[in-house]
Amino acid sequence: METLNQVVDAELEKLPADMLARFHYISQLIEEFGLERVREPHVKHLRGVLWEIRMKGKDGISRALYVTVFAKRVVVVRVFIKKTQKTPSGEIELALKRAKEIES
Repeated sequence: METLNQVVDAELEKLPADMLARFHYISQLIEEFGLERVREPHVKHLRGVLWEIRMKGKDGISRALYVTVFAKRVVVVRVFIKKTQKTPSGEIELALKRAKEIES
């Protein structure tokens, strides 16, 4: 699993420690078992090419939005702490915009 750029790295580093640990745990599951075998409650399809890694911690919930490039390459394009039940459309749009930067 990789991140798109330093902006996404910084978003990831801003997560509370328990949510960051959960992100690494789910990333490890994906690497060990493959994308096709890791599903809810860990990951969920959002829209089009966009998927989310779902993290929960004592301070709330957060998401890491990602796309896949080929079957084995996972690129995280946005990380944020959720404040509402539904993933905000602005977050989805930003992630989709960033996903266009990825070279196939």
